[in-house]
Amino acid sequence: MNSIVIGSGFGGIAAALRLKAKKHKVTLIEKHKDLGGRARVFKKNGFIFDGGPTVITAPYLINELFELFNKNPEDYIKIRPLDTWYRFIFEDGFKFDYSGNEEKMKEQIEKINKDDLSGYENLVNFTKKIFDKGFTELSDVPFDKPSFMIKQIPSLLNLKSYKSVYSLVSSFVKNDKLRRLLSMHPLLVGGNPFTTTSIYGLILYLEKKWGIHYSMGGTGQIINGMEKLMIEENIEIIKGQEVTKIISKNNKIVGVKLNNNKEINTDNVICNADPPAVYSKLTVPKTTSSIFNWKMKRMQYSMGLFVYYFGTKKVYDQVEHHTIKFGNKYKEHLDDIFNKKILNKDISYYLHRPSATDKSMAPEGHDCFYVLVPVPNNQSGINWSVEGEKIKNLVIDKMEKDLLPNLKENIVEEFYLTPDYFEKELNTKYGSGFSIQPKFSQSAYFRFHNKSEIYDGLYFVGAGTHPGAGVPGVLSSAKVLDKIL
Repeated sequence: MNSIVIGSGFGGIAAALRLKAKKHKVTLIEKHKDLGGRARVFKKNGFIFDGGPTVITAPYLINELFELFNKNPEDYIKIRPLDTWYRFIFEDGFKFDYSGNEEKMKEQIEKINKDDLSGYENLVNFTKKIFDKGFTELSDVPFDKPSFMIKQIPSLLNLKSYKSVYSLVSSFVKNDKLRRLLSMHPLLVGGNPFTTTSIYGLILYLEKKWGIHYSMGGTGQIINGMEKLMIEENIEIIKGQEVTKIISKNNKIVGVKLNNNKEINTDNVICNADPPAVYSKLTVPKTTSSIFNWKMKRMQYSMGLFVYYFGTKKVYDQVEHHTIKFGNKYKEHLDDIFNKKILNKDISYYLHRPSATDKSMAPEGHDCFYVLVPVPNNQSGINWSVEGEKIKNLVIDKMEKDLLPNLKENIVEEFYLTPDYFEKELNTKYGSGFSIQPKFSQSAYFRFHNKSEIYDGLYFVGAGTHPGAGVPGVLSSAKVLDKIL
């Protein structure tokens, strides 16, 4: 059986390895000259910047890929747990260190609002129930039949999946700060906490179960380790060539065409590329389904991302590995991003400082960072060639005030990415950071199916298909292939 994998993000690489373990002849095709997709690495004058995912949870999903071939993951990658998972900082200067240490968590909650202590405990217990159903039972099974989805509805209703994550959290805790920090998880997978189905509350428990980890040398080292494994297992890797067409006959996939006009025959194509881009740009369906066309049109997409990478000649020892800084407004700010699609100066941001854990990420005596700001996707019509520089200056001013004194005079390396990068380089619809939003009406059966609804021999892994975005999600999407291919 010949299989071609398009795209080399975590989902694509995991799919290639799982298919190889099933004795397929596998070819992986990546348009860039390096592997990783969103997890690409940028190196600048001794600084190493991870392009995308920096929060590693459920590391067993990564280890499994090496164990498929009886290899020891530690021979390829070094994944280490972090003590403090996130430091949350509020506009009034209040700090909360979020971790797996329940005693410290409860001490901090008690200081904020004693009455919310039991509510927090009850919330964690409830998210365990969601996790047991949504992750353990359903994250790696295909949702390609309506009958299977209908069977799940009673238990999903029982788990209050009709509520948003913010609404679920608010039913357990009353303090506004606690509501924010316990409901922010959908933002990690491209969702608005006020509209994302409470099923995604399982992320809170997933972190509790396995902790938050860091890959020494950066997330890119996981990609490097998996590339080494693919080479050892004779997976053909084609870099620097883009698939421009998926070829079908009578709606059966027969091959792909590359940008150098070369055609490669195959039995199956597995797309780690964004499903809406694949269906609109790479395929020419002989027949289309009116239901599928309606589904394509009604999809709502995740927010965009502005990511500013910078290195400093000063070491900021007091800054944690992961920091989340909230602006004054929460719901209103998210409404601007997801619904009104306008920019707002009252930003929240996530600051990543890998050199807090790993000195190899920056030259000696220097510090390495990236700051991620959720922004509207390109349905906004924002001209990023103008607004990019303005946001960069805004976020530098904010960080200098909040976290990094004298930042401007200490920056020695910098560049930034906007939704234009995601649209043009990563081929995501509207430059969305995480494909489609994780609303209930776009989850499970209602996402793009792992097995194409239109073509025989076309499959999907990655953020836009089931179970969704985030490293555990895209790795689990490759596990679905084990059951359908």
